Amino acid sequence: MTPPITFNPGPAQVYGFLHEALQDAYRQGILSLPHRSKDFEAIVVRCRQLMQQKLDLPSGYRLLFLSSATEAWEVIAQSLIRAHSTHLFSGAFGERCFTYTRHLHPQATGLSFGIDQDPGTLLDAIPAESELIALTHNETSNTTALPTSFLEKVRRTFPEALISVDATSSMGGVLLPWQQADIWYASVQKCFGLPAGLGVMCLSPQAVERVRQIGERGRYNSLSYLLEKMENNQTTYTPNVLNIYLLMRVLEYIPHIVEIDLRLRQRAKEWYRFLEEHPQWQPLVQRADNRSVSVLGVQGSPQQIQAFKQHALAQGIHIGNGYGPWKAGSFRIANFPAIPDAHFQQLSEVFSTFQTA
Repeated sequence: MTPPITFNPGPAQVYGFLHEALQDAYRQGILSLPHRSKDFEAIVVRCRQLMQQKLDLPSGYRLLFLSSATEAWEVIAQSLIRAHSTHLFSGAFGERCFTYTRHLHPQATGLSFGIDQDPGTLLDAIPAESELIALTHNETSNTTALPTSFLEKVRRTFPEALISVDATSSMGGVLLPWQQADIWYASVQKCFGLPAGLGVMCLSPQAVERVRQIGERGRYNSLSYLLEKMENNQTTYTPNVLNIYLLMRVLEYIPHIVEIDLRLRQRAKEWYRFLEEHPQWQPLVQRADNRSVSVLGVQGSPQQIQAFKQHALAQGIHIGNGYGPWKAGSFRIANFPAIPDAHFQQLSEVFSTFQTA
């Protein structure tokens, strides 16, 4: 039986070869593999090597595994901030990171900006004492993204601060400017084309040094413990061994990130042009520099959107709902690597037939 086509931005469509990888995992005993075994350690080593080879992760950056990107919010607040951080956000997930951080560090500063606002206008408002600046590379809730030029400007303006980036719906899909930040984290149920239940965190040497300076060790997921265990290619707690194995298989399967990035950008360019010229639909984000490559937002009337989603579902295609303040007046289209071009062609036909539906 063929799985349904979904453009939901998460959990998203998985790579089609995973049914074979899952069978391999069962036959090879991965489902019962001890996380202190040499076989598991070999999988972790292979994941790190492939992250460097396929995604251009710098060799000096440390790879860690968490349960999700959401866990990373707490881990960062615990282990990388003494007192003050600043959070720039335009949507729900960046704001939640700020909210959770403030429970541990009441001095945290939150700076919000509109989906069509230049985030660079907020740089002068960032307090000089900020030890860490938290950003959302690709805000899944409202389909905005931060351009590399902005990340470069933050790095130049605040050379002493650590820069933390939520790349949940972009890591594995676009070429990341790794050197422009110290903490990158994501969940695998989006651009990695995997089931939910695994988070990935990458730390620069500067971030690792900050962990050692602060020395926070009071929790099972303290970065001090995570880094110590990863010296032996292990985790502090029993991890999602199956998903780590599947991550290895995905990284073995995919081409280099430059090729993936080019493909996704071309698709996004074509779809944004289509929406800009369409009589019924418009991009949710009007400012081109703020638009996401990996999650496309479409706006229209609530009645029109509901009818379109039902029309698509009747043809076996699931469309991602709008989120938060944009829920009623928009829907989202995942532009992730695991979604083949043929499925986008089918989606195009859904748009076309909706004209007379």
